[in-house]
Amino acid sequence: MCGGTVQVFIEPVAVPPTLLVIGGGHVGKALAELGKWTGFRVILSDDREAFCNPDYLPGMDGYIVCKPAEISDHIDIHANTYVAAVTRGLPVDIHLIPALLTTSAPYIGLIGSRRRWALTIKALREEKQIEAEALARVHAPIGLELRAETPKEIAISIMAEIIMIRRGGSGQPMQWMGEVAEAEA
Repeated sequence: MCGGTVQVFIEPVAVPPTLLVIGGGHVGKALAELGKWTGFRVILSDDREAFCNPDYLPGMDGYIVCKPAEISDHIDIHANTYVAAVTRGLPVDIHLIPALLTTSAPYIGLIGSRRRWALTIKALREEKQIEAEALARVHAPIGLELRAETPKEIAISIMAEIIMIRRGGSGQPMQWMGEVAEAEA
């Protein structure tokens, strides 16, 4: 009405990435806490209600009590969702992995030993007819090799790998042994 001009500045608000932790045991609990600390929106899922509720692990962005293989029926897993399956073993994994492979998640990690993953691959190829190319999407064993032993150390290993994938890092040590003159150039 007055004939003046107005400048409007719009700053886009980036949606934080989502960390979906499937399995609320010791490692899952530590990972979920670390995920919150690193700025992820964290959803915890477990088929055992005792391991998936605000009393057990307060402050998460969501709690989904369901069978692991049914997780994609309860949450949209998309290109900004990083999935860490810290499950109880092969019987769970052979039903969960096929469901996760149908999503566009940029990271699907599965906890366990190399032997467990080898047995899972064998079962998935034989029983579910899943091709090797599809299974190559799964990071298993999950995490970076840190020789981690405790649940919190394992959680750090997993989050380090997720952040590396998200940010396009190499996972190589950052140690620099160059000359001071190089740093000044």
